[in-house]
Amino acid sequence: MMASSIIHIARRFQSTLRPKTIQYVRDALQRHVSALMKMPPNSGEANLPPRTMSESRDLAIIPLASDKSMQLQYINWRQLVRFGVVLEDLDTFAAYLVYRHNQGGAPMGQPYHQPMSIVTACVDNIQINEDHNITPDWDIYMQGNVTWVGRSSIEVSMELWQDVNGQRSDYLNARFVMVARDPSATRSLPLAPLKTTSEEEEKIIERGEIARKLRKMNEARSLLKFPPNEAERSLLHDMFVKTLDPKNLSLRHRVLPPHHEWIDETKLKNAIICFPSQRSVYNKVFGGYIMRIAFELAWANAAKYSKERADIVAVDDIKFKNPVEIGDILLLSSQVCYTLGRRMEMSVNVEVLEVETGNRKTTNTFYFTFLSKTDVPTVVPRSYA
Repeated sequence: MMASSIIHIARRFQSTLRPKTIQYVRDALQRHVSALMKMPPNSGEANLPPRTMSESRDLAIIPLASDKSMQLQYINWRQLVRFGVVLEDLDTFAAYLVYRHNQGGAPMGQPYHQPMSIVTACVDNIQINEDHNITPDWDIYMQGNVTWVGRSSIEVSMELWQDVNGQRSDYLNARFVMVARDPSATRSLPLAPLKTTSEEEEKIIERGEIARKLRKMNEARSLLKFPPNEAERSLLHDMFVKTLDPKNLSLRHRVLPPHHEWIDETKLKNAIICFPSQRSVYNKVFGGYIMRIAFELAWANAAKYSKERADIVAVDDIKFKNPVEIGDILLLSSQVCYTLGRRMEMSVNVEVLEVETGNRKTTNTFYFTFLSKTDVPTVVPRSYA
């Protein structure tokens, strides 16, 4: 009874506050995780009661217009906001919202639940408004909440916008999937279930369940497990035939049609040493940082390929497969994997290099879609392999 009264008072108090800043979110997340690390094993509430969407919902601002000191970190040479830094903030905000969901209105920094780590499993989708260039002239508003919960996995939906001359201008919608692990990262832990309070919320949860099933189906249909289907084989064959020399009957003699490029010649690579400054609240390398450097490599490759400064319009299917430790060497490889008109899809593969053995282990895969001002060359594979 006492705990529920405290939670009720905390909710009323929080509702009177001004929107939190992103720095407040970072600090609150750090306090909460630090408090969790000090808790004895098997302490805290394990069987959490169901939560509503409103209990995790929160609003934060990136105060670029009102805090000029922040602008240097966020702006690029075009005086626009760096998308890679926004990715870092989305990752932080998503983890914060999951802990807030578990807290059920109790203050952050005073864990109501058992010790756990909330980590990013995947970025399911980020859709970006092509008509709005986000600028440092206006504060950025971030709002989000939990929209689906499994046993140990949880979906967080977020939206970003700016108020431009008093008019809301939407920038992006993002959907992250997080997972709960015990502090040693050896087993999954249950999260507070999600309950609905309206028909609209039931539809939102249903969409989250559909997205989960789609992720599972796509994983099951991976090319690592199944060969291409008939339509995919036909597409590959058409690409192959396009590159045959009509003057030479040999299948080994290949030519590029006009305004085409070999896909294996579109690569751009980078190597990164992971320093303590990239440390997350869990003493691993911050997942948002890996997203940022992967995006920046993909953007550079898109600029190289299109010969102009392309704009990011979508992010899809980012997977976090293994944690990255401080001191690890990351090998990043990007390439153009699909083009259509002005659009380019870039893949980025991130591997950890084991210095002693030379072995590599994939930690992340990324897919970014960019839009150029003019049509870009079509990429074609050199072989079926």
